[in-house]
Amino acid sequence: MPLPPPLTDREILAARGPKESVDPGQPIGAFVEPERQADGRVLDVATIFLANRECPFRCVYCDLWRHTLDEPTPTDAIPRQIDIALERMPPASVVKLYNSGNFFDSAAIPPSDWLAIADRVQRFERVIVENHPLLTDERVLQFREQLGTPLEVALGLETTHPDVLSRMNKRMTLDDFAHAARFLVEHEIAVRAFVLLRPPFLSEAEGIEWALKSIHFAFDCGATCVSVIATRAGNGAMDRLQSEGWFAPPKLSSLEQVLAAGIESGRGRVFADTWDVARFSDCSRCAVARVERLRQMNLSQTILPLVVCECGRTN
Repeated sequence: MPLPPPLTDREILAARGPKESVDPGQPIGAFVEPERQADGRVLDVATIFLANRECPFRCVYCDLWRHTLDEPTPTDAIPRQIDIALERMPPASVVKLYNSGNFFDSAAIPPSDWLAIADRVQRFERVIVENHPLLTDERVLQFREQLGTPLEVALGLETTHPDVLSRMNKRMTLDDFAHAARFLVEHEIAVRAFVLLRPPFLSEAEGIEWALKSIHFAFDCGATCVSVIATRAGNGAMDRLQSEGWFAPPKLSSLEQVLAAGIESGRGRVFADTWDVARFSDCSRCAVARVERLRQMNLSQTILPLVVCECGRTN
């Protein structure tokens, strides 16, 4: 059966539910958790979810728009949010400034705030931001210059399946991703990549196959780590695709398989995003233990014994 035409911006917006109320004077959230570093150390990493203007790219799979502003972010709001988050959290060695979109979108993170942001986070060993490949250019170098501490940029690759990527409404090609990643590597800025497990239009087996191909492509482009995210419904557009038979969420066993194969490849760190992934298991008896196994594999980058359960581990 031929694939349907890509959903348009208008269709994606029409399928949405309401946004949450967002205060630009407060971060969306913040927490500290351990993460394995490229040199093998496990360090505490502070993640700050910033409140800012919505990303201009209407990706089919994205639900981060729920906690964003409709208007450009006010000047000085982001530094204040960082101050509030750092006051609430325990000490950490690395910081992630995630803003539900693109750090180098000037309407989301005003460039006039860069110096104040840098002043607040330059004490960390590494600062990690997220950004779209098409917005990865000289602006990154300008911010890195003000920052004065190692910078890492997380880029959404999602999938290397050409037909599926073109239907994600991400408005980029694999060449765009490769160009952005290599630009960063050439300027000694570390790259991490996000890969989706079983995006729309793929079967379970195809989801596993293309997640692994995407992981290898990211490493080919110079990424030092890849985070694998289980694709889910709930944002409107994905629910529509699910109702039309073009999407089904992946199984927890598929995430286990992809993480193990990624780690076994030895090409770099591979992480499974464990947020709310117990939902992908039909067995409540072993789900918690299986998610904990994924967390420990993330930290150790070794393949741990499978969790044994009466369910037979078929999901």
